[in-house]
Amino acid sequence: MKKLILVGLLMSSFLYANSSPITQEELKEQLIPSLTNSVVFEKFKPILAREGKIGETIKTFTKDGLETTNKVTVPSCVVKNTTDAKEEYIVTKEKFEKRYSFLKKENKVWSSFKPNGEIKVVKVKNDNEFFILAPWGEKMIVKKGDFLVSPLDYSEIYRVANKEFFETYKEKNTPKK
Repeated sequence: MKKLILVGLLMSSFLYANSSPITQEELKEQLIPSLTNSVVFEKFKPILAREGKIGETIKTFTKDGLETTNKVTVPSCVVKNTTDAKEEYIVTKEKFEKRYSFLKKENKVWSSFKPNGEIKVVKVKNDNEFFILAPWGEKMIVKKGDFLVSPLDYSEIYRVANKEFFETYKEKNTPKK
């Protein structure tokens, strides 16, 4: 596997000076140079999805606890990853249609989809956990060993917890483990 770009000192100096969550603009300013040099990863595991209900709140739990919360405010899909944690999150219909292709209806509620998107990543090596503002404006925890990821257009940056990252992503053009 090619070496991942590691983020540590870059984020550390910012974090000690500012205890507020790091905004999307600040993340992009700090991380896009590293992301452009990162290898490309693709999500290989199919996901489950259902239509979200306006006003519905989804709490995203990974194996290491609560990651973030989001509320359906526009037409969206609730995605459930097929990881051990089965974490759920909200994706707007517009993003969902770009990132996933229908596979089959699983039951009355859930359908399975193949992921289409590619991302660039940086691995976090800060010892102290911190918070970022997720693209939907809610706090999202980031811990040592996690990955900050972005689609190839750098339109947003979000966390993927370490365990779930390796359950769902692989370097592009490499065989699945």
